[in-house]
Amino acid sequence: MENTKVLFISQEITPYLPESKMSLIGRHLPQGIQEKGREIRTFMPRYGLINERRNQLHEVIRLSGMNLIINDTDHPLIIKVASIQAARMQVYFIDNEDYFHRKATFYDEEGKQFEDNDERAIFFARGVLETVKKLRWAPDIIHCHGWFTSLVPLYIKKAYNEDPLFANSKLIYSAYNDEFSSPFNREFKDKVLFENITSNDVKILKEPSYLNLSKLAINMSDATIIGSETINPELESFIKDSGKPYLNFKSEEEYVDAYSEFYDKIL
Repeated sequence: MENTKVLFISQEITPYLPESKMSLIGRHLPQGIQEKGREIRTFMPRYGLINERRNQLHEVIRLSGMNLIINDTDHPLIIKVASIQAARMQVYFIDNEDYFHRKATFYDEEGKQFEDNDERAIFFARGVLETVKKLRWAPDIIHCHGWFTSLVPLYIKKAYNEDPLFANSKLIYSAYNDEFSSPFNREFKDKVLFENITSNDVKILKEPSYLNLSKLAINMSDATIIGSETINPELESFIKDSGKPYLNFKSEEEYVDAYSEFYDKIL
């Protein structure tokens, strides 16, 4: 359907990050969907290794300046934007000095996970939704890519569910082969609480592992897509047993058309 509004929330998008299966989908899917006559908005984190000058990022003052409280601490939300000229599309970046200025995505030089990846994921999810509210743009489809976006479905279904902008949004979660090995710290399930989210909603996060975080995203979404050729087998079974619509892995040549048709089915 034309005129459908699709919000893409991506963990990685090339050329801002190196090419990977996910970053290539993050780059080409929005363009392909836009070329089918749909309206799009695209968001990703402003990791510190993104070269702002080369990629011509600039701050959007009217969208920046809000504070998000996570674990009793205020964190200023900075919004930046850049254009991919060849695709005639803009990418919005969620930025914050505490969370996104280190020159890496999720791991330090020794390959250890950053201790605050849990809070970074919370900040990113809430930052995107607050920015979409400021844009006054009501998405029909919200398509999340990668574990770093996995809290978005929870926030939409439980914390922003009475907001008219999101009242009719359908959520699709793409699961990739992007597993992290060490669970988050135990306080994660308490840090996630916000507005109408109860401890019961996030009881699966008692063990805050990659699998449980992904399962929470699938439970809170309307449909799932298997984004990598192989994903965690337990996760794949969970998707197929969920009783919700899902789409199997699609090759580079076919995914734009397949995803577009899947959107229409979900709507």
